[in-house]
Amino acid sequence: MNQDKLTRFVDRIWDDEVLPILVDYIKIPNKSPEFDRDWAAHGYMDQAVDLLAGWARRKIAGFTGATLEVLRLPGRTPLIAIDIPASGNSGETVLLYGHLDKQARDGRPGPRGMVRGFRSSRTTSSMAAAAAMTAMRSSRRFHRSRPCASRGSAMPAAWC
Repeated sequence: MNQDKLTRFVDRIWDDEVLPILVDYIKIPNKSPEFDRDWAAHGYMDQAVDLLAGWARRKIAGFTGATLEVLRLPGRTPLIAIDIPASGNSGETVLLYGHLDKQARDGRPGPRGMVRGFRSSRTTSSMAAAAAMTAMRSSRRFHRSRPCASRGSAMPAAWC
């Protein structure tokens, strides 16, 4: 595997595709139910789910058999479930998890922090989906069946 090509590919994805969606995401004042008891009525969680599920749907379109479903239970925050079937000789499963709500700081709502510097936890909430999709796309692009599992995490194929 050519590390320089992989690095350029990942950098392009983050600069052209991930950072713009993160900028849109941090503008949504979607706080954790612990900090916003009326989270469902405010609708910010639904805005975040729609934004990130729409983005992820476009990203999984190139994976044969991939599906995305938004799961909802009464009184609980939604879950975006993405299934990308194993390819090649791999029958292993990789499970990744992230959350869409933000943990309030100092009780103040709204976006703070720099996206480029990732100074604030406001951006880290949605980075799990972006990192996972980037790893899957990198793996596919550079002819690995899937990212390898290392210490319970999906890692870019170049790190295996």
